[in-house]
Parts: sequence; structure tokens; C-alpha cells
Amino acid sequence: MMPDLVIRPARREDVPAITELYNRYVTDTTVTFDVEPSSVEQRLVWFGQFNLTGPLRLLIAEADGAFAGYAGTLLFRVKVAYRTSVETTIYIHPDFQRKGVGLRLYGSLFDALKDEDVHRAYAGITVPNEPSIVLHERAGFRHIGTYSEVGFKMGQYHDVAWYERAVNIPANRANNEA
Repeated sequence: MMPDLVIRPARREDVPAITELYNRYVTDTTVTFDVEPSSVEQRLVWFGQFNLTGPLRLLIAEADGAFAGYAGTLLFRVKVAYRTSVETTIYIHPDFQRKGVGLRLYGSLFDALKDEDVHRAYAGITVPNEPSIVLHERAGFRHIGTYSEVGFKMGQYHDVAWYERAVNIPANRANNEA
């Protein structure tokens, strides 16, 4: 059953909950290639890249009053020609996985970007990770390639599948892309 969700821009006071959730993925999974947990102070520096307008956003979901997860867009690459592309990040608290939270977060995130100069969003997914693949495909992403054995964590190499989603397409190109 879908919990009662509130999705809103992340605030500085959300950083401890964001850090706690992210660190679970760092220590217990290969979903992220960070290998050491972050401090709240380190995540506050990370948090500083996000804004209420522009291409770099961070939203959180609260389900029935509890922190349920977050989704955001990050700088894809530093070179200026990449400025209309973003990389996504999404982490859902285990208590709220497979309940529609991720899809709603992505929907809100891409809705927030609809008036921004963002053309493409990219997501890297450590594979295997069927739940994340399903979420991304439902959110409009499509598989575009895989980097093989690109990361080493928990004693083995891991592949990362890359997914792409059109965000804002100029009207004169809308019929050629989706």
C-alpha cells in the first residue's frame, strides 16, 4: 500500500537522515562505490551543491511522517558542453522500498526540472540490481550501455549499467526523441 507521501526540497536539517540512509548503502551494499561512511559534516559539504532552482536539485520523501528517501540531480561532468546533462541519485529507506516512493520521487524531481535547461538525465546502476533497474525503466530511463568491472568493492569487481532519460526536449525535436 502506498504510504501518505510528502515530497519537498531537502533542507539542511535533513542531512543527518540523508547521511544515515546513505551510509547503510555504503557499508552494506555495492549500490554505491563509496567504501567509507560519511560524516554529517562531509554530507553537508555535498548538500551545498543543491539549489531550489536550476539543474541541481535534491528532494526528500516523508512517508507518514518518517524519512523515506531522497532523489537528486548532480553535475554530470565538469566540462561546459555537458551543462544540460545531469546524473541522478536516489536512495530509498528499506522500510519504504517497493511501495512507489522512488517513482514518486523521480516524478517530482523531473517535474521540478521542467523549466530548467536540462536535456538528459543519466543513472549508473551497479548490477545486478533488478529493483533499481525496474524503477529507472518505469521512470522513463532506457539502458544505453554497461561499464564492465569498473568498480571494486566487497572483494570483487562490479559492472555499472548506464541508463538515460530525456528531460526537456525542444518542441522541434520532440517527435524524434522520447
